[in-house]
Amino acid sequence: MSAGFVDRAQVARSFGRAATAYGDADFLVREIDRRMLERLDYVKLTPQRILDLGCSRGGSFPGLGAHFPDAQLIGLDLVPAMLAAGRARRPGWQRLLGLGKGEPLHVAADAAKIPLKSRSTAIVWSNLLLHWLDDPLPVLAEAHRVLEVAGLLMFSTFGPDTLKELRAAFADGYAHTQRFIDMHDLGDMLVGCGFADPVMDMEVIRLTYDDLDAMFRELRAAGSSCAMKARRHGLTGRRGWAAACAAYEQLRTEGRLPASFEVVYGHAWKAEPKQTEDGRAIVRFEPSRKR
Repeated sequence: MSAGFVDRAQVARSFGRAATAYGDADFLVREIDRRMLERLDYVKLTPQRILDLGCSRGGSFPGLGAHFPDAQLIGLDLVPAMLAAGRARRPGWQRLLGLGKGEPLHVAADAAKIPLKSRSTAIVWSNLLLHWLDDPLPVLAEAHRVLEVAGLLMFSTFGPDTLKELRAAFADGYAHTQRFIDMHDLGDMLVGCGFADPVMDMEVIRLTYDDLDAMFRELRAAGSSCAMKARRHGLTGRRGWAAACAAYEQLRTEGRLPASFEVVYGHAWKAEPKQTEDGRAIVRFEPSRKR
């Protein structure tokens, strides 16, 4: 039995199937992206290169290009179909807007093994990637590696209260959502990777649906079906489905079923290293000033 909690092949399949029509179902992703972009108004950087980890179809590219028109944009995603769908949907958008250094570069790769040189990018951006990983730590460490000194990591992910109503409605012992990590644990990971001054905060966005079927259709269309290894691999029985629907119905308010999404935002800076790769301390001497 393979180690880990997340079925990476299932993640790739879900997003691969959703790639073509993803733009019709990714409204929550786009809304969170918009809120992240607003935070860039307070960032004083002039980056030459920006890396978007888990870029999917490149939904963040227009906003990042507008904020940093002279930056080269690189999008990395595990799913080639997502990258291809993004290229097909917006051919030449940068040239039409007069933004950026040509078309964004699309890279199909694992975010835990970024094919870029160390200290080669000024901003690492990631919108709703980390909860699809077994362990965010290797990806955060890779982000730290490829960032320049004084570079910025900015990300969003879902926290533990995401889809809490769905978890409560099913009492069959199977996973029905991803495993979501608390923002304080993510902050500790950032410090452990060498980042300085991590800032974490969260908000809850609540969506509503006509019924449980509508919610599942929307999650599937956005590639967001549960990809945990502990999920049910066959169909839910009629009795189990009826029980879950009945439990969820108890939450209906003003004719609608609620679904909570705890959105965690984080950013941190890459500081000057305090030791060499082999563990020796780095001591810096400032030149003395003449009096």
